[in-house]
Amino acid sequence: MAILDIIKYPDPRLHMVADEVADINQDTRQLVADMAQTMYEAPGIGLAAPQVDRLLRVIVVDISEDRNDLRAFINPEIIEKDGTKECEEGCLSVPGIYASIQRAERIKVRALNTDGKVFELEADGLLGVCIQHEIDHLDGKVFVDYLSRIKRDRIVKKLKKGTRT
Repeated sequence: MAILDIIKYPDPRLHMVADEVADINQDTRQLVADMAQTMYEAPGIGLAAPQVDRLLRVIVVDISEDRNDLRAFINPEIIEKDGTKECEEGCLSVPGIYASIQRAERIKVRALNTDGKVFELEADGLLGVCIQHEIDHLDGKVFVDYLSRIKRDRIVKKLKKGTRT
């Protein structure tokens, strides 16, 4: 396993749409393992392949306290949504920035696991929010894209100021 570099906002690669995984093989499983290690090391609760410069529809999520409930979703798609809720979100690609975002309250997602088997999962709460957030990355969307242009500009300035030495 390897720790991968996480792309930081406003890098334009974060706005690229990821390709479907055509063949789940050892490379795919290695990507999932590397992404999981990167997510845990960061530390975070979710990570999408585009965030580590891999334009593939792969996400990993683990919202457990003990970090022992890793879930991998390959080619995930939300097939049902219900309700709306506001929640505070952050992102490993937008370090130190948090904002209230409106999401579906409950979702049903269909994806492939690392063995290539189709599964469906109903999710709400933090898990539902996290899955929606990570799928947005696959579609070239970062959570700050939901904010006004003025707020996004402030975030970019703040992030650029923080990277100066």
